[in-house]
Order: sequence, then structure tokens, then C-alpha cells
Amino acid sequence: MTTWLETLVTATPEEGFALAMKLSRMAVKLTQPSDEVRQKLRPIYEEDANALIASSHVVAVNFQTIAAANGYWR
Repeated sequence: MTTWLETLVTATPEEGFALAMKLSRMAVKLTQPSDEVRQKLRPIYEEDANALIASSHVVAVNFQTIAAANGYWR
């Protein structure tokens, strides 16, 4: 497996949020490695408010972790 996450340290909160998004996307990709299956499922969850709220929560948790790793950019 290729290393895709070398550090949680980012220069800015915006970069940290982008990393949180990437962590969240990679979790889905690693959980369901089939592109075909992910493409088939996307129309189902992209219009489901509860699924979208749940995915936002995952990003928020990842961002919280990255913010802590960066000393909250202080």
C-alpha cells in the first residue's frame, strides 16, 4: 500500500480542513475499495439528509483531530 498520510501537521486551518476531507474520503475508499460499488451507492446517499449529516460529522471529528495535532494553529 502506498503511503498517503505522512503527517497531520498543516500550515493553516484551511489546509487542515482539506486534510480532514481527504481522511474522510480515504476511510470510505479503504472500507469499500470497489470504485464500481461506490459509484452505485453514491446516488442513494447523496440525497439522504441523514447520510449527509453523518458524513459531515465524520469530517468534523477528523478536523478536530487535525486541529489538536496542530495546536489549534496558535
